[in-house]
Amino acid sequence: MQQHNIFTLGVKELRSLLREPMMLLLIVYSFTLAIYAAATAMPETLQNAPIAIVDEDHSQLSENLVARFTAPFFHAPDLISLSEMDRRLDTGADTFALDIPPGFQRDLLARRQPALQLNVDATRMTQAFVGASYIQNIIQNEIDHFARSHQMPGATPQVALELRARFNPELNQEWFGAGMELIEQITLLSIILSGAALIREREHGTIEHLLVMPVTPFEIMASKVWSMGLVVLLAATFSLLVVIQGFLHVPLRGPVYLFLAGTALHLFATTALGIYLGTIARTMPQFSLLLMLVLLPLMVLSGSFTPRESMPVGIRDLMLLTPNTHYVLLTQAVLYRGAGFDVVWPQFASLALIGAVLSVLSLMRFRSSLASMHN
Repeated sequence: MQQHNIFTLGVKELRSLLREPMMLLLIVYSFTLAIYAAATAMPETLQNAPIAIVDEDHSQLSENLVARFTAPFFHAPDLISLSEMDRRLDTGADTFALDIPPGFQRDLLARRQPALQLNVDATRMTQAFVGASYIQNIIQNEIDHFARSHQMPGATPQVALELRARFNPELNQEWFGAGMELIEQITLLSIILSGAALIREREHGTIEHLLVMPVTPFEIMASKVWSMGLVVLLAATFSLLVVIQGFLHVPLRGPVYLFLAGTALHLFATTALGIYLGTIARTMPQFSLLLMLVLLPLMVLSGSFTPRESMPVGIRDLMLLTPNTHYVLLTQAVLYRGAGFDVVWPQFASLALIGAVLSVLSLMRFRSSLASMHN
């Protein structure tokens, strides 16, 4: 009986949405034109970029190079082994990984044109574009200084830096911008639709009808969560396959079904958040003001456009309590790096936990608001 009530009430929500042309227009715009437009507008900054260095030379020159990577552009370099480099890039621990080969200083002094290897995680577009040029300039300046200090005659020796952009070899900002904009629109629409569905009941007076029906607050809330979540999930799937992969030609590295499973968990959390905000606001204008206070921090501080490493430690830790942060990590790992469930299971677990907590809080608040209306 409970499942039947939840399903029936959810179908009612879908029918109500079909009678809201502005909401339908917002959904269409958000998952088509908004994503297409945002894919070409990415900021280019570099601050506290994480870098790891494999020092196989252990010479004076290699130590000088390590010491050149300092704040505010880079974090203090992590000295790692060659076997760790690929794993750290795959997990997103580093944006840049520089490999200094053995005999680098010796070959330089012998004018053999030694080569350095720089691997770049190009999913972090705000850092990858300018970061590679920063690193090239730092290396070249240190090479010039070393050559002068050792009184090497003739022209400054040339060092070939082999640049390999991982996961986005063309350094195409559209690849990254489209996916991150999709995340923002999923969050935005799920909160708006679920919260607006609750406020619409109150404004139309149908909430009183529900109170005299044999349905529970849990059934009312669950119906809004699954129906609005389904609408956003279907729209996101269309946008991913048609707009992002079809029109923008963004290659999707990982399994789409894994991303959609993570999206469903994210929607479980954000729709519950929308219900909670809908119980606080009494009218749509009040709801809009609440959205500004909630959505801006969620979007700006989630790591979708500004890398989390560039944020203060306190904010980074605080944002771990929000679903957006884990969803961004999951999306980047699956769609861009081709990660499997063995890599992103912590994000799945975090989204499930946050969603459960938000659902309990929203249900408690919803019951309280219904009780006050009944009295």
